[in-house]
Amino acid sequence: MKTGGDRYGTHRVVEPKGVLPQPARILNNDMSEIWDNEMLIDVIRLNIDSASFHQIKTKLEKQGHPDLEKAFADHIIDLTERTGKHKNEDTGSGGMLIGRVAQIGPNFEMKDEVKVGDKIASLVSLSLTPLKVKKVHRVLLDKDQAKIEGQAILFSSGVYAKLPDDMDENLALSALDVAGAPAQVERLVKPGDKVAIIGANGKSGILCNAVAKERAGVSGKVIGVVRKESYIETCKATGCDEVVLADATDALGVQKAVSQATNGQLADVVINVVNVENTEMSSILACKDRGIVYFFSMATNFTKAALGAEGVGADVDMILGNGYAHNHALISLDLLRRNPILMKIFKERYTD
Repeated sequence: MKTGGDRYGTHRVVEPKGVLPQPARILNNDMSEIWDNEMLIDVIRLNIDSASFHQIKTKLEKQGHPDLEKAFADHIIDLTERTGKHKNEDTGSGGMLIGRVAQIGPNFEMKDEVKVGDKIASLVSLSLTPLKVKKVHRVLLDKDQAKIEGQAILFSSGVYAKLPDDMDENLALSALDVAGAPAQVERLVKPGDKVAIIGANGKSGILCNAVAKERAGVSGKVIGVVRKESYIETCKATGCDEVVLADATDALGVQKAVSQATNGQLADVVINVVNVENTEMSSILACKDRGIVYFFSMATNFTKAALGAEGVGADVDMILGNGYAHNHALISLDLLRRNPILMKIFKERYTD
């Protein structure tokens, strides 16, 4: 077993030297021998970040591949062989995984919390996780997931969650993938707030709907912003008081819709959980002066948001989504357990 690795995993960085694993272009994904402060995982399934999955799928469709699932599987193999991880080279985002603990180094910091054979979900991004994929068994094009055979490394600084016994593992994986969003919404929304959720029908969106309504209460209002009329029923069932139809990339259209839903006051808190680009200004213009805009979407461009807000004289507090919050896994799983409507939707969408 190798020694001398650091808790952040810089010992696995191949190129460029001196950076952390996430911004690195190439990681060492040799699984034949681990460092003494690492955990080795036999990977069962990847849950690819929604923005990343959508971008890859769209790109492959435009290239005209006759078998989209095979093309996606080939992409996964090629990307991990070249870079040692699954970091989308266009969006920079990754996802997460589930697997069984294969080996735990003696200096791994949280080694007492799990044992070899336990099934866990990583709560750190695939964009910083050394990953070797031996085979892709199936790509689930409607679930942003891939069943694989492979191995991955979790560093000492990495967080993870043991998968619950009372819940389908794929359902739990889907919830844990976006656990940071509802946990952050719980912090940001106050009683009486008007909350606009852009992308309210998605995986993170429906969780945020429920938490926002719990926090805003009867004196507040949760407004779902979606692009299809067929999404309205689900959004209202999961917590939205009102649902408006608008293209998330149409900034003035979103502003008008949210303004009408709030009697011209706009939103106290705007939550952006869409998986497409160019939605920064829609979020900013939907927010009132001195309000909060929370960008959880990995398609967010910081430059567009910062300079765009400056350009329209919008004095709003903008928060870039952090996929980690204390106890975020427990918060999301508990939300599913106590909300039968959410549980039903997740079972329908994310179980095989």
